[in-house]
Amino acid sequence: MSRKRSIEEINEKIRKGRAVVLTAEQVAAMGREATPAEVAEKVDVVTTGTFGPMCSSGMFINFGHTDPPMRMEKITLNNVPVFGGIAAVDAYVGATETALPHDQYGGAHVIEELIAGKDVLLQATAKGTDCYPRTEVKTLINKATVNEMIMFNPRNAYQNYNVAVNSTSKMKFTYMGTLLPSFGNATFSTSGELSPLLNDPEMRTIGIGTRIFFGGTTGYVAWHGTQFNTGKPVNEHGVPIGNSATLALIGNAKEMSTRFIRAAYFEKYGVSIFVGVGIPIPVLDEEMAQRVMVRNSQIETNIIDYGSPGHDLLGRVNYESLFSGEITLNGKKIRTAPLSSVRVAREIAETLCREITAGRFMLTAPVEAFRKTTGLNSLEIRL
Repeated sequence: MSRKRSIEEINEKIRKGRAVVLTAEQVAAMGREATPAEVAEKVDVVTTGTFGPMCSSGMFINFGHTDPPMRMEKITLNNVPVFGGIAAVDAYVGATETALPHDQYGGAHVIEELIAGKDVLLQATAKGTDCYPRTEVKTLINKATVNEMIMFNPRNAYQNYNVAVNSTSKMKFTYMGTLLPSFGNATFSTSGELSPLLNDPEMRTIGIGTRIFFGGTTGYVAWHGTQFNTGKPVNEHGVPIGNSATLALIGNAKEMSTRFIRAAYFEKYGVSIFVGVGIPIPVLDEEMAQRVMVRNSQIETNIIDYGSPGHDLLGRVNYESLFSGEITLNGKKIRTAPLSSVRVAREIAETLCREITAGRFMLTAPVEAFRKTTGLNSLEIRL
């Protein structure tokens, strides 16, 4: 049996250039021949990655004070309404907010353009006060002129997510993409064995304060994500089935790259944003080795009918089948298509692998572990 080790011991090996760092795909392949004990003995860190639509995202921005000063109340950026009820010149740009009157351009596009260094039109009005007498402003801003651009995403990196199909005779336009009638296609949005929270399903090494790759730079896990739910059933491999844990993430958007933060528009649904996230998993013992060896064939999720009012559960499928391009449901073969990009997820995992190997990215132990949950509340309509 291999001995247990700490994150600090692994960091010391990183500092000395002796750490063995592999991507989750490499370890999954290695696991076909090696035992968990052998993997735990040979590998120090496993890097993960995901790049997919993550609607619950946005950016805090501080514009800097005008002269004379102004308490901005109604604010738009490129005609996209942003929330200004924070302080005089602070605002929050929600990724899914859309421009007026055009719903194909929104907060995600503003965020991407600011990260790219482009000029964005700021317009704001206010009632005016004794200490903030100015009542309107119209000017161009970019990331060089504003004080801060802080990406803060309340719900990212879903641990697992459902497969979407459509049983009806009409096309459905959803956040899972366009679903063809009569089970014409199936869409999914997880990077499988590369996905961060599927390589540490019990989140032994991921918690508040964990250092991560976020949008092309270093970021951190700020809190558990909204709709965080560890009460989901797990399969025989210990993998949660369907929606489960999520992460709230924070990072400096001025340092991010549009390679890993991209705006998107889903036809007749709305604006979303693709976010790149990578998390290093320290291999602390054999149990962790077993987790990071997980393969697409061992990861299952639910098939949900987005055409039914209650989003009925129709079955279960593994990611090996999903990535093959075709699944079978009730005897019918259905084409599959990922919303997330495995190619970019792989690039994230490989980038993180290089950074750790070179000693430029150290691991962190969580400041606090996440609490277990038993389920989620639904909105009760009381009026």
